[in-house]
Amino acid sequence: MAVRIRHAGRYREIAMALMRHGFGYMVEEMGLFHILSLPVRWISHTEPESISLGERIRRVLEDLGPAFVKFGQLASTRSDLLPDHIIQELVKLQEQVPPFSSESAKSLIEQEWGVPIEQVLRSFEEEPIAAASIGQVHAGVLKSGESVAIKIQRPGVEKIMGRDLEILKDMAAMAEKHWDWVQQYQIDRIVDEFARAVLTEMDYSHEARNTERIAAQFVDSKYIEIPAVYRDYSTSRVLVMEYVEGITLSRSRELVDKGYDLKAVAEHLTEGMLHQMFMEGFFHADPHPGNILVKKDGKLVFLDFGLVGQLSEEMKDHLSGLIIALMRRSTEGMVRSILRMGIVPDDCNLELLRSDIERLKNDYVDLPFDQIKVGKAISDLFGVAQRHRIVLPPDLTLLGKAMLTLEGVIEQLDPKISILDLAEPFGRKLLKERYNSKRIGRKVLDGVASLSETLLDLPGQAKQLSALISKGRIKVEISVPELQSLMRKLDQISNRLSFSIVLLAFSIIMVGLIIGSSLSRQPTMLWNFPTIEIGFIVALLMVLWLLYSIFKSGRF
Repeated sequence: MAVRIRHAGRYREIAMALMRHGFGYMVEEMGLFHILSLPVRWISHTEPESISLGERIRRVLEDLGPAFVKFGQLASTRSDLLPDHIIQELVKLQEQVPPFSSESAKSLIEQEWGVPIEQVLRSFEEEPIAAASIGQVHAGVLKSGESVAIKIQRPGVEKIMGRDLEILKDMAAMAEKHWDWVQQYQIDRIVDEFARAVLTEMDYSHEARNTERIAAQFVDSKYIEIPAVYRDYSTSRVLVMEYVEGITLSRSRELVDKGYDLKAVAEHLTEGMLHQMFMEGFFHADPHPGNILVKKDGKLVFLDFGLVGQLSEEMKDHLSGLIIALMRRSTEGMVRSILRMGIVPDDCNLELLRSDIERLKNDYVDLPFDQIKVGKAISDLFGVAQRHRIVLPPDLTLLGKAMLTLEGVIEQLDPKISILDLAEPFGRKLLKERYNSKRIGRKVLDGVASLSETLLDLPGQAKQLSALISKGRIKVEISVPELQSLMRKLDQISNRLSFSIVLLAFSIIMVGLIIGSSLSRQPTMLWNFPTIEIGFIVALLMVLWLLYSIFKSGRF
């Protein structure tokens, strides 16, 4: 409640945007009308018929500005959490923000450097090269003569982003209380991931480290180049990098006019991205055409490493297994890889999951390899996982999104190129690595070490368990898949034993009475009662009752 009071003006803007695009019922059900004192006549319970849900969500985010646009852009990478029709609209989101003044840019640079800008720069271009929600880029020349690109954080962006992140978290919590679908699509997880991603992106020192790390991957490359970072002049709010001249891939017509071989460009780009993903496990997560330049010498230059993905060795193994299963069109292989990749809920229906993947596989059965879109196939598989509430690591979904973006770029450059064909040598390398004797030996040693640690911990854990049991603070739940069948068999055995014992007892009693009567040659009368006759009748009734009970239970 304190958040809503503190940011009442912003909540009002959000409520107005929601109502403008047919989400007035959400504002009403979350109780924002009472908090913001909005007129009830503003509520609209009818949804625009001609506009899809995804498009209305996109329009709301665009109306609310940079923080919400960036949230939508991040959400567009989560094909494992959101349905396709919403993803397709979110990928259209573009940051449309005006640049801030060059005076503000210079002032912030001087704050960060602690000296007048003239002491470091020979020249500074007033007009920015590019502007985004978090910062903008200006060209300049250092006193030492190197041309640089200077990325400067937008003034006041920390405060604005902090406010909107706080509101997003509060609204996600409110929505989760009112609608099951919010929990189903795990909106709170997306908001948390978004908050972490934005906070990381606002600290330019992270981008500097990412740039240097990816640059190290291509030190010996003939076709890929990464701009150098000038660490002495870079801070958390100012990033100074080597200025590189070239043509972005978004200007493909200009590339053709200047005689560049688009097929070679597409192949080098694909091989560079696949190397990052499958060999290094650390990759550029947003390879859109504006982030890739072609230099005069034909080299490709990757720009903007604010968003990167990272895969552990284990995840690389699982991913290679998924790609191999996809190439072999193996349903079991795909199911196995997805189960290993994510967190599977206890109530996940594995047979239904297998059936859904089998149906998805059938879409690719008749397609030749050169027509299979790997990014689309991976995103489709992650979508199946989402429907079964299997939680995948965010970096894997980033990879799926990066692959989709890459395929879109390649299609514009040369539609005949198959990423699957280019991925084949990387797949062979991964398999060679996977079954490398040194690696297997290392895994065995790690397993032995882990087992040893577990065995050493056993006495202490047993002692703790014993203490809990003695205090009555432990509950034991035993689940036996064939428990009902087992109990039925036990019932049958016990009933048969009971029946046999009763028959035996009846026989012994009757035989005893008959023998006694024969030896004494006297009628079997005890206290003037016909003992044998009455005993026979009682025993017979007991046997009949027992037989009736056993046969009625159906467990004889």
